Amino acid sequence: MTDDKDNLDLLFAQARQDRQDLPDDLAVRILTDAESVRLGRLKPDEPKTNTLWARLLAGFGGWQGMGGLVAASMAGVWIGFSAPAFLPDPANYIYAQDVSFVVADLSLDTSFLEDAE
Repeated sequence: MTDDKDNLDLLFAQARQDRQDLPDDLAVRILTDAESVRLGRLKPDEPKTNTLWARLLAGFGGWQGMGGLVAASMAGVWIGFSAPAFLPDPANYIYAQDVSFVVADLSLDTSFLEDAE
């Protein structure tokens, strides 16, 4: 075990001594790239235009929130159209009217518009 460790230490010591210089053209390319990155970070970002749809989407929690909203809406529509038998039909509450009330509405009585004295 110590023999392997000594060999490894010798290899690392030799690698430290045999250090080669960086080629000049590679150094120039690295520094040029670093300078372009630095200058790119200095310029201000263009202001983002938030449209109404982008703000609404962000308000609902992004695409995940909109997906949940759509799923819940479709479940509500499905339950509304094919309601279970034990629930009353909401269409009867909306469209069921007394016939005499409908006929009375057709008389065009405007007495409710006059001031009460």
